[in-house]
Amino acid sequence: MRTEAILRALGDNTRLRIMRLLGTMELAVGELSQVLQQSQPRVSRHASILCDAGLALRRREGSWIYLRAAPSGAGASPLTGAVARFLAIAEQEDAEFAEQCEEDRRQLSAIRTAREDKAADWFESHAGEWDDLRRRHSPDEQVEAALGSALDHEPLGEMLDIGTGTGRMAELFGADAERVVALDKSLEMLRVARAKLQNLPADRIELVQGDFHALPFDAGSFDTVLFHQVLHYAVDLLVPLREAARVLRPGGRLAIVDFAAHGHEELRERYQHARLGFEDDHIASALEQIGFMPEPPRALEGETLTVKIWVARRVDALGTRDTKRKAAR
Repeated sequence: MRTEAILRALGDNTRLRIMRLLGTMELAVGELSQVLQQSQPRVSRHASILCDAGLALRRREGSWIYLRAAPSGAGASPLTGAVARFLAIAEQEDAEFAEQCEEDRRQLSAIRTAREDKAADWFESHAGEWDDLRRRHSPDEQVEAALGSALDHEPLGEMLDIGTGTGRMAELFGADAERVVALDKSLEMLRVARAKLQNLPADRIELVQGDFHALPFDAGSFDTVLFHQVLHYAVDLLVPLREAARVLRPGGRLAIVDFAAHGHEELRERYQHARLGFEDDHIASALEQIGFMPEPPRALEGETLTVKIWVARRVDALGTRDTKRKAAR
């Protein structure tokens, strides 16, 4: 019985502390070990018990194992939500438990600082490359404002940010979406993104390692999918687009931010771009081929590169609404 498993899982003080920490942010087993000042094997055993009870979820990222609290909001198990509320009340009512949790959060602060320092080091080592590319196109602020405008006429729902990089898009839309899943193939980039996003609510942001050629999600998992400056790495444009279509729900929207077609061959060598931007008719044809209705693109001209924003919706949802209208007549 799951109820019995949950009650057994809550019968240990360390596991109670772990649950309070996971309610704050996603943490690696090694990070939990550091905060709790316990060995990794011991923390791993506690984590397994929590996962078996359905109170926590584990995810592998390279050689690291990350843990996050199981969802407790709308649509989640009432038992999971009840446990989260119970632990919050326990910290208010039990002075000794509250003191332990407060000390754990102080230790957690050191984890946050370490992540931020590593991210800062990464940016410093790559600053020249990023600055050179930014000089070529319109300012990031203008691109972000245009993308926000293109998507703001209806709710984002659950959003997937493919190729999240530094996590900027997840940060930008984190307050408006119900939940954002930030996906990247690079472990290094995910750690940079984690430092940027770690102050956002843990139940609103999830970071996942994965490849846009084979997204690790079930069909119909998201309402909005975003490719921000990532499709120029795709040799075959249709492969990641088909994957995006697969994980979108009926009526879902797809947004692409990338360069218009250009002739800067040096970007292939210096930044490993597989595609030198895209023509509007190429994107439109690809979107229509996989069942999307594209909107007119938006262009932001820069010094030598133009950024384009393409937004499209799954046609099957439009067809469903048309059928209902005809039936009503």
